[in-house]
Amino acid sequence: MSTGEPAAAAWDHTNCTGTAGCPPRCPRFVDRAGAPLLVRPFQETDRDALLEFYDGYPSAHRSMSLPPLGRQLIESWLDRLLERGRHLVAHRDDELVGHVAYSPRSEPVAELVVFVDPAYHDRGIGTELCRHAVAHAAADGHEALQLYVDRSNERAIHVYETLGFQAVDDNGEDLLEMRLDLDDGVVAEYQAFPADRN
Repeated sequence: MSTGEPAAAAWDHTNCTGTAGCPPRCPRFVDRAGAPLLVRPFQETDRDALLEFYDGYPSAHRSMSLPPLGRQLIESWLDRLLERGRHLVAHRDDELVGHVAYSPRSEPVAELVVFVDPAYHDRGIGTELCRHAVAHAAADGHEALQLYVDRSNERAIHVYETLGFQAVDDNGEDLLEMRLDLDDGVVAEYQAFPADRN
């Protein structure tokens, strides 16, 4: 599928067994609204689109002061993240609609961050981006992924629990630390060919 295909040409993965060219997870995804998306590794040519994505991110959807406010702070934050981590982006046609990253690449346990354009919330895109991050992190040899989530964000916590993350720090603070050990059986499911997935 090219990223320029019309939405009506949504890819049906029902009978797909995958190919050697699409590990560790199939890049094609059809969201809950039936729109085809492509999840792929970040390329340097995506940097400007990511800057625009974060510069226009609504304040009401920012979490834990991320992404930061203001173009200069966003650029500095994003450049540090790009330098240290692995990144995947979700595209619908030519529009960047989501970004997931884990960092640092050099440590056994990496921290996960994920953002989806609020216009595309509740369509399964964030969950799919996280599945890609899990598959890539396992393929890269990481032992675990961790993340921090606002304790009051019950919706996000539920999504992370569904993905297999568990709370590891219950100190009563505003932030909840969650962790997914990558030796878990969930990794095999996330790396499976589409026809083999539950």
